[in-house]
Amino acid sequence: MPGQEVKPLVNMFGAVLIMIASSLAGFYKARQYALRPRQLRELIAALQRLMTEINYGLTPLPDAMSKMGAQTKEPVRTLFMHAAAQMEPPLGLTARESLQSGVEQAWGRSAMKSDEREVMMQLSFSLGTSDRQDQTKHISLAIQQLMHEESRAQADQVKYERMSRSLGMLVGALIVILIF
Repeated sequence: MPGQEVKPLVNMFGAVLIMIASSLAGFYKARQYALRPRQLRELIAALQRLMTEINYGLTPLPDAMSKMGAQTKEPVRTLFMHAAAQMEPPLGLTARESLQSGVEQAWGRSAMKSDEREVMMQLSFSLGTSDRQDQTKHISLAIQQLMHEESRAQADQVKYERMSRSLGMLVGALIVILIF
């Protein structure tokens, strides 16, 4: 019978697809664990440069944010470039609104979590509303909090990166065994 010859091939093809999909999901999750510490380091470095620009360069906030965006990689680039664009005419939003908008714009494409997002949202309330010294104190506090999150992210990476890859493959194998 011609139909019976095709069925094992279809089953095999389905099993391979399930294994590939679950393995890719595991590798994607592992990549998120690897990207988070890198993105946090990039954000910390950008905030340190922003603090220097505000303190010593006497650079206006929109220009300083634009400069930070140009010097960083994605998704931090999007955060600063979007915030800088929001402060410029014709929009002319406040520093708080602009930074919050930048965070909203960039966070979906990042591996960072809600704790880091909250640090940036808290920072937005103090940027542009006080003198240079006060702003640098708030940026410095945000940097310290992000450094703490970076160390947690590194610990998570060590714990869960390899496990995520293996778990993806094992879940795929389990599904294949249960289905067939």
